[in-house]
Amino acid sequence: MKITSIKTWAVPPRWALLKIETDVGISGWGEPVLEGRTHTVLAAVEEMKEELIGQDPRNIEKIWTRLYRGSFYRGGPVLMSAIAGIDQALWDIKGKHYDAPISDLLGGAVRHKIRAYSWLGGDRPSNIGPQVKKAKEAGFTAFKMNGTAETQHIETGSDVDEVIARVADAREAGGPEMGIAIDFHGRVHRGLAKVLFHELEQFRPLFIEEPVLPQHMDALKNIAQQTSIPIAVGERLFSRYDFRPILEAGWVDIVQPDLSHCGGITEGRKIATLAETYDVALALHCPLGPVALASCLQVDAVSHNAVIQEQSTGMHYNGDVGLLDYIVDRSVLSVEDGYLIIPTGPGLGIEIDEEVVETKSKEMKHQWRNPIWEHPDGSVAEW
Repeated sequence: MKITSIKTWAVPPRWALLKIETDVGISGWGEPVLEGRTHTVLAAVEEMKEELIGQDPRNIEKIWTRLYRGSFYRGGPVLMSAIAGIDQALWDIKGKHYDAPISDLLGGAVRHKIRAYSWLGGDRPSNIGPQVKKAKEAGFTAFKMNGTAETQHIETGSDVDEVIARVADAREAGGPEMGIAIDFHGRVHRGLAKVLFHELEQFRPLFIEEPVLPQHMDALKNIAQQTSIPIAVGERLFSRYDFRPILEAGWVDIVQPDLSHCGGITEGRKIATLAETYDVALALHCPLGPVALASCLQVDAVSHNAVIQEQSTGMHYNGDVGLLDYIVDRSVLSVEDGYLIIPTGPGLGIEIDEEVVETKSKEMKHQWRNPIWEHPDGSVAEW
């Protein structure tokens, strides 16, 4: 079996899809995207094509290693996202070749479903209570919300009170059984963290996510010593080498690699195993499309430490486009009683509707960009 062609599409709302074709008629799909830098990643995929055409797609580890180690400059969000999409497609091909789900090729599933959470509240969180009730009515048992809008290094007591009131509203609407995860997008600085996270303990969140920027991981020691809330990080880390120091430091409770950013299924599985050796849980990051989610579910299936799965249905970034729009059988990735069922079909276990991909790609008028925020004094704020 040989790779004969690689096709890519930028599609709404902010995703990209990739198709690898072979000389035996088997093809595989990947999702090589970096939100806000889609075409940059697709350009990297284009440059990698010369390493792929003519290769046997079943030699995944060798191909991955050539793409990663064959470049003098390696790692980082762009290159690892390009490799991720290629890797996902190779696993999809291999599963289809052997007529087995990827989880079977990774050693076999340890679970048949995984708890899922929805995303509520938008970039600047508001009106949380009614949204929590809707999520609960839809069968979700957990959700994630942004904890704050822009924050300075220090804030007034009223600003802290606003965050506490918002989470209190969520807890009241969801009841004691609803899981609440609070994402801080790296917007909180260590001085504010001392006050804020202690106040949030009363609501018993599932976890606090990215309490500080990835560049300030050393601050996690101080934060972990001052709060009992589990700490989750990882969406802006791109390889096992990035995760190793934070796991060795021992201040993180949950890792969140993104399988469309961290080198795909191959590297994501290694990160999951590395985390398990430190008794750290796995909650794969996935505010993306159908291939990214299907890839996550295959890794969730074989990872004993996987605890919950993000998915983008209803996410505010998506507008009127959803991940189910791109697949033939929408039931495969639907949430049932708060859980996502692990697909058991060959490869990724989903069938992409290429006609819809082609149509939607023509609607991609411009590339999505994350907002650039400023504080009242004109300084740039963390989004």
